[in-house]
This record gives sequence, C-alpha cells and structure tokens, in this order.
Amino acid sequence: MSLPKPSLPRRVVAEFAGTLFLLAAVVGSGIMGERLAGGNVAIALLANTIATGSALVALILTFLPISGAHLNPAVTLADAWLGGIAWRETPAYIAAQVAGAFAGVGAAHLMFGLPLFLASTHVRSGPSQLLSEFIATFGLLSVIWGCARHRPSAIPYAVGAYITAAYWFTASTSFANPAVTLARSMSNTFAGIRPVDVAGFVAAQVAGAFAATLLFRWLIPPFKAEVSGFDQGQL
Repeated sequence: MSLPKPSLPRRVVAEFAGTLFLLAAVVGSGIMGERLAGGNVAIALLANTIATGSALVALILTFLPISGAHLNPAVTLADAWLGGIAWRETPAYIAAQVAGAFAGVGAAHLMFGLPLFLASTHVRSGPSQLLSEFIATFGLLSVIWGCARHRPSAIPYAVGAYITAAYWFTASTSFANPAVTLARSMSNTFAGIRPVDVAGFVAAQVAGAFAATLLFRWLIPPFKAEVSGFDQGQL
C-alpha cells in the first residue's frame, strides 16, 4: 500500500532544499578543489566530481519519497509530459529549483568568504559544448527512465554514477540541468559559466531531455503508467 502523496507545498520545499544542497556541493567542492589542487585542474575536477556525484546519491535518497527529487527543470518538464506530475504543478517545481540553485550558490560563496553572487567569466561556448550538454542530459534522462521501469530503487545510485562519469566524458563537464546552469552563471569560480553562454546550454539540455523521453516512450511502452510512481514516493 502506497503512502499518500505529500502536499504541493511540502514537495516544493523539498525541491528547493534539495537543489540548494546540490549547488552548494557543486560550487563549494569546486572552490575547495581549486584552492587545494595547487593549479592542477585535473585534481580540482576530480574533487568536484566526487563531491557532486556523492551529494546527488544522498539528496535523491533523501527527497525522492517527498517530491520525486527532480532537482532539475528538465526532469520536471519531461515527467510532466509523461503524466508523472500535473502541468499545473510544474511552474512551482521549477521556481523552487531555480530559487534553491541560487541559494545554494550564495551559501557556497559565503562559506568560502566570497561575495554572495558574482557573474562568471568562465567561457563555455561553441558547438562542442552544446553537443556535450545535449548528450549529457539525454544520458541522464535515459538513466532515470530506464531505472524507473525496471530498477526504481537504483535511481539514486545510477544518477550519481552517471553524473560522476559524465563530468569526465563530456567537454562541458555535464551541467545537464537548467537550474544549475542559471545559478552557476553567478559564480565566478571553478564551476562557473558566463551568463552569455547560459541560453545555449539550457536549450541543449531541454532538447536532450525530451529526445530521451521520446525514445523511452517508444522503447518501453506503455511508459506513462510505469513512471507514475516517480513523483509519489513509491520507488
């Protein structure tokens, strides 16, 4: 017997808190890694990768039973398309994710004695970067939908492992999340992205998410009923 679905305010707060901690982990570990790596970018990226992947596992395990632990507007939009979340609730989820992402960046900056927000100068532009974000997000949604059908309890570990790997096999270091991308534009640190590069990243991420969702609607029909538990804490 499944538990009652939490109220929308509880789910929205869960999305805010989860995304806050995710960005605190991404940006904070980037700052720490860069400070301790002595100029070795590979070591800084490795530190950033391990912290982010580990945080994702912990956060998804924590918030999955409450809100579905989307922590990502691309996941929310794709899930709404499949009927896992009502379209009328989608704006509240996305607003909470974006607000939580900016709060997480601000928290990381304050922990390391930096200004609350500072526009990034980290260049991330060009076709290779956009292709990387399409592939990164396509892969992320493929992992989620594939696990949701056959091994739902594995989603936290699969997502954490995938993002850990995608940090290294994509040229963009796998943002794969519009809220993360927007917030990281206000962090002039190791994890930052220039504000001017954000629109292209977000477009590639949304395209990748919907391409993967379309593929899995064909690969595993009927898919809507199978993923409905993703947002009801039944996994």
